[in-house]
Amino acid sequence: MTSSRDLKRHLRKEALARRDALDEFWRVEIALEMAETARDEIAVEPGQIVSGFWPMRSEVDVRPLMFALREKGARLCLPAILDKSTIEFRELVRGAPMVDMGFGTVGPHEEAEVLDPSMMLIPLAAFDARGHRIGYGAGYYDRAISRLADKGLTPRLIGIAFDCQEVAMVPDENHDVIIPEILTESGLRRFMPEL
Repeated sequence: MTSSRDLKRHLRKEALARRDALDEFWRVEIALEMAETARDEIAVEPGQIVSGFWPMRSEVDVRPLMFALREKGARLCLPAILDKSTIEFRELVRGAPMVDMGFGTVGPHEEAEVLDPSMMLIPLAAFDARGHRIGYGAGYYDRAISRLADKGLTPRLIGIAFDCQEVAMVPDENHDVIIPEILTESGLRRFMPEL
């Protein structure tokens, strides 16, 4: 019998292969379209802290989307990898130094202010129609969201992906964080919580 971890690994590999196969110029156009969708459909309070991510490999380039939210008044931050299990969110300030975070991504320098986001744009490898996601397997976001919850914070979670990353069913695990909204090239999808 296949374990849920093995099944997730298989689904992740297949979804990422589909994502990798997307035309790179099409991905650029879609990133710009998704920024327009975010501008129209994602409300941001002035000064609201929004965490994004610096794209790696064939991920959706969320930089146009993040900058659209900044234009609406958001304060931006990016994850900074501290060790094999921990990320913190450092403020992204125009002109401030960026450093290599490993995994082919960058983040703000350690002198940047550490912030607690009230909205998180979350990269993912795969997702299903219930809002269950498969990350990259390290659990950074699950632990970061749990730490925010321990502080009494419940950030708005928005997964970022391409439609081709949707799978029929993500195996449930107790530690999984369900993403109530996912933005793809088809628009912003909201998922009803399961009873």
